[in-house]
Amino acid sequence: MAVRQVITWGDPRLKNKNRDVEDWTPELDQLVADMFETTASQEGAGLAAPQVGINIRLAVVDVSSGADPAQKVVLINPEIIREEGEQIGEEGCLSIPGFTEVLKRPMKVWIKNRKPNGDWEELEAEELRARAFCHEIDHLHGRLFVEHLGPVKRNIIQRKYQKQRRD
Repeated sequence: MAVRQVITWGDPRLKNKNRDVEDWTPELDQLVADMFETTASQEGAGLAAPQVGINIRLAVVDVSSGADPAQKVVLINPEIIREEGEQIGEEGCLSIPGFTEVLKRPMKVWIKNRKPNGDWEELEAEELRARAFCHEIDHLHGRLFVEHLGPVKRNIIQRKYQKQRRD
């Protein structure tokens, strides 16, 4: 396992179209292991392949930050099929380090997810895991969490972020 470099806001690969994962390969096993390692090293809750510069519809979620292996979920070509309720809470992103904002997300989600063997499954998540699923699926659609904010707030954060990177 290796910690991969996380690309940051402004890198065009975060906005590129991501292709579906087709055949599962040993290289994808390695990528998933590296992504879990990277997520844990950054104390994150998840990471999408585009955040490490690979434009495929693959993400990992671990709301335990590596503490509980049973919490690890691999999302392959995931689609949200149902949402319920709402939660309002703080959210951050490994691609926008140092910044968090309060966002509204569903309290509970159901997603259609492909397993490495090609079969499909339905996963259910609530609270923090639901937030993480939504956040990572947004990445797979080329969307960052700040895009859920109004334009004024998003521009303020973008200016602060760019200044922080220059300094």
